[in-house]
Amino acid sequence: MASVLVASNRGPVSYVRGEGGELDARRGGGGLVSGLSAVSSQDSLWVCAALGEGDREAVRRGIGEPGVRMLDIDPEVYSDAYNGIANSVLWFLHHHLYDIPREPVFDAAFRRRWESYRAYNRAFAEALAAEADEGAAVLVQDYHLALVPGMLRELRPDLLISHFTHTPWVSSAYLRMVPDDIAAELLWGMLGADELGFHTWEWASAFIECCSALDDSTGTAQGVWPSGDPWHGVRWRRNDVGKGRTRVRAHPLGVDGDELRALAHRPVVDEALARLRAEVGDRRTIVRVDRTELSKNILRGLLAYRELLTTRPEWRGRVVHLASAYPSRQDLESYRAYTASVTELAEEVNAEFGTDDWRPVIVSVEDDFVRSLAAYRLADVALVNPVRDGMNLVAKEIPVVSEAGCALVLSTGAGAYRELRQDALTVNPYDVSETAEALHTALSMPQEERTARTKRLAAAATALPPQRWFLDQLDALREER
Repeated sequence: MASVLVASNRGPVSYVRGEGGELDARRGGGGLVSGLSAVSSQDSLWVCAALGEGDREAVRRGIGEPGVRMLDIDPEVYSDAYNGIANSVLWFLHHHLYDIPREPVFDAAFRRRWESYRAYNRAFAEALAAEADEGAAVLVQDYHLALVPGMLRELRPDLLISHFTHTPWVSSAYLRMVPDDIAAELLWGMLGADELGFHTWEWASAFIECCSALDDSTGTAQGVWPSGDPWHGVRWRRNDVGKGRTRVRAHPLGVDGDELRALAHRPVVDEALARLRAEVGDRRTIVRVDRTELSKNILRGLLAYRELLTTRPEWRGRVVHLASAYPSRQDLESYRAYTASVTELAEEVNAEFGTDDWRPVIVSVEDDFVRSLAAYRLADVALVNPVRDGMNLVAKEIPVVSEAGCALVLSTGAGAYRELRQDALTVNPYDVSETAEALHTALSMPQEERTARTKRLAAAATALPPQRWFLDQLDALREER
């Protein structure tokens, strides 16, 4: 039994079969892994899904890491829940990505997939209920598990439950596309928590606004704003359980500066940096690092770079765009097509402007963290222009690692925008011409100004590192007691 539990789709460890048939455990990284390290492993448990065959075999054979419980969910149920709902519906809703004339389509097939999403969430709720001490704190993570708080509340009303959404939250107008009963189930699932966390007040406010319109056969909810109460959140009344409240807070995740710099200065990164320097020469660099995710806006970034070279010919031959675009969700056709479009557009720019000794765009479509860290160190300009993003830690990581200081071109759609806007060059993510002009301004920025801005950006980026971010949420949840 555990007094602090974390639930997430992906856990801190995965299992792969070695050459000899043995199962090898591979530890993961990221802010959540770092954050949970602040809690004693003897008192904590991480509940996650078995994602691959290696994970499932480990569960069946009773192999596991201390403090981790993997759930072997039926592969078809998992696929429908993860790809069919979480990534194809909820992700598109929260990031406002739908091609409205064609999508979404809520039909009988969607309803079947929603049943799988419900079953997937139920499996987590039941596992958490079975593993939690009396009055334990349970911190549920992200849109994959949006129904867990409500389900867990029914099973274990004694628990302290929080949910953190790492994406943006859908606007109330966009949510109206969803069938009324599904939207209500989604919101009531979240409102089962004592505490809800988001990276920014913009996303938190969007959730409260959605709840303020909630009025169905199960009950009603009303947002509470600063002018009316000393806390932010939602007061609700359920016909079956009575009334209650859910507090809503913003916890903007930062980076661990010391850890990131140590990772970026390992010998293997030095070697990658040397290879990049050989490719780039003495030219300036514009660096971006993203997954080939539709919300990251890579195509408009490349269009802005092409417009820069068109309208500002003085930069031809003097700058290289280093674009790391990790393949993402390639089992979805829309993502495969987007990845191909990124590669094709980069090739077009190189064909239009490249010379025998200058390649304007160098694209890497491999998942290569070492190369990305090397690019961070080399960056003169960081381009982060998502259309809509929960936080975007790349905007925080590059200024921490950049050796000569970098100018940050940042879109207003990034969750990091409000924290970093004073020292970034901010752009409308849809405005290619504005982004091209911002790239010119960034490349032209005097070294003294660039250094000063980078120092302030790095300070803001490291203000709430993962351990503090996690403990702040745990402390806030325990205040509810």
